[in-house]
Amino acid sequence: MRHFRWVHLALAASTAAIVWSTTAFAATDLRYSIFFPAPHKNSVLAAEWGKEIEKRTKGAVKVTMYYGGTLTSGPLCYDGVAKGISDVGMSVLSYTMGKFPLSEVLDLPLGSRTAVAATRMVNDFYNKFKPKEMDEVQIMYLHAHGPAFVHNKSKVVAKLEDLKGMKIRGTGTTGKIVNYLGATAVGMPMPETYDAISRGVAEGVVCPVEALQGWKLGEVVKQTTQNFGTAYSLSFFVAMNKGKWNSLAPDVRKTIEQVNEEWIVKTGQSWDEIDKSGYEFYQKLGGKITTLSKEEDARWIKAVQPIFDEYVKEKTAKGLPARDALKFCQDRLGQLQK
Repeated sequence: MRHFRWVHLALAASTAAIVWSTTAFAATDLRYSIFFPAPHKNSVLAAEWGKEIEKRTKGAVKVTMYYGGTLTSGPLCYDGVAKGISDVGMSVLSYTMGKFPLSEVLDLPLGSRTAVAATRMVNDFYNKFKPKEMDEVQIMYLHAHGPAFVHNKSKVVAKLEDLKGMKIRGTGTTGKIVNYLGATAVGMPMPETYDAISRGVAEGVVCPVEALQGWKLGEVVKQTTQNFGTAYSLSFFVAMNKGKWNSLAPDVRKTIEQVNEEWIVKTGQSWDEIDKSGYEFYQKLGGKITTLSKEEDARWIKAVQPIFDEYVKEKTAKGLPARDALKFCQDRLGQLQK
């Protein structure tokens, strides 16, 4: 009888060990929402981020991609992550204007020259200021596209006066930039821009060069003005649901943080690479490029100064360190672009 009791206890202990082992090593599946289509370089990099995490955690964490906004659209992505509709998400900070007031500084015409520099700067900004406006989620990393230039259908734009009266697509902060430069901002979603320029509803657009290929805008615009001094770079976030992040083991979180640091570099480089591809696509179609002189660039910088003044005034009134944030971004970007 005693023999059977020991056998029974041994079997129970063995079963418990198996159950514990299965539970301990069950993979965590993260649902990643991204509005870019699957073939886009950002989607490819996001998927590689997931695979790298799965590899380094030895399968403890797996990532399932939901491309093209199929889980949450771009504007709803951040709230989707915060509420647990998705576990991870990538989108644009300015898609929800007003939600990230201090971070709006990142999209101002700071004079971006490369995505590598802009991406490093936006992460340095986040690490320094740790904006409470992003506390609902766990930020993995931020990134920014290459410099956004003025592109138009047919006119050589070499000075401010050339822009006067032109209808240029621009929304939000971009629309303000367009208006202060003397053109007239025409608001519309990016997917409608191609047809709008084709039909004459708009004469041009402000966007990074990669969009000339990615959105096929190089087929309808033939003149590009490189206004480096007033170029902006939109900022993107990659965020994880806070509850999901806190549920991960400390060693897993550390591994993900290491991968995040590597992807800051990779993503900045990727944006610059697709800009290069955009240039090649555009020039093969006969697109022409005009670079502003140093003197003219200075005139454009002066023209958009009210945007910076408005940012500082409005955000300071809300109790935010707007002046410090602006100075930090300008100084840091300048250092990175020397």
